[in-house]
Amino acid sequence: MKIVLSRKGFDSSSGGVPSPLLPDGTAVPLPIPARHGPKRFRDVHWRDGSLGPVVEDLTGGRIRADHRCHLDPDLQPGALPRPAGWRHVFGQHGAAQSHLAREGVGPGDVFLYFGWFQLAEPAASGRWRYVRQAPPVHRLFGWLQVSEVVAVGRVTAGALAARPWLSDHPHVHGPSWRSNNTIYVSTRTLRIGGRSTGARGGGLFSGASDRLTLTEPGTRRCSHWRLPGWFLSAGERPSLSYHRDERRWRRDGPWACLTSVGRGQEFVFDADGIPESDAWLLSLLDGGRART
Repeated sequence: MKIVLSRKGFDSSSGGVPSPLLPDGTAVPLPIPARHGPKRFRDVHWRDGSLGPVVEDLTGGRIRADHRCHLDPDLQPGALPRPAGWRHVFGQHGAAQSHLAREGVGPGDVFLYFGWFQLAEPAASGRWRYVRQAPPVHRLFGWLQVSEVVAVGRVTAGALAARPWLSDHPHVHGPSWRSNNTIYVSTRTLRIGGRSTGARGGGLFSGASDRLTLTEPGTRRCSHWRLPGWFLSAGERPSLSYHRDERRWRRDGPWACLTSVGRGQEFVFDADGIPESDAWLLSLLDGGRART
């Protein structure tokens, strides 16, 4: 099984601010703005309302509720009205998809999505604001185990004819997809180590858990990560893609500390033969109180 650490949501170039981390520890990944997105921020349901006002508040009105967005990965069933047969899905194309293909990512492999988050809270006025003294962090917010890899390409009619429930997904809309435009469809249930976990094949983590935070405690840079030690096996070269330079890594007791790259979306780790990886994935589900 391969584990893919996949960077998604608002960042300094797409959105310009962190996604909000709520006081109860729940991460709310904001989909990036997109000119040709099939949905607008106001269309995406969140709790008792929509993401529109949250985005307007946190960007100071720079991004409006009626701005189109790219809801991908699409992991929350209640985010939009869903047609029959809907599955958790994720799309990729261009250089990032070429990298996934070279690394052999396919059925059974698990995407773990992370993003840039900062603690946020409603002010007395009811408008959302960041907690200034809280540092931004990189944090895991969701997962998807691959059941099917759909080569969509530039012409999306074939994929839609076989899977009409994909009609709201951004990778079947817009004129700018590369020829390797691809959609990853989730399994119905998540299986780790050959056993069902009882969780769905994709979803969002909720609740506070240190296990979900990639950023090393006490650091001032969210790109300084603390990972389980098996990410850096003794006597071997680092194998996480885009991070195979040994100078990026150091050991700290049971941890492998990493200075992650500033750019790039998909970081692939081959966990075959590492039983500790199964326990770690299960701990993310338990500690993060998975919500599907």
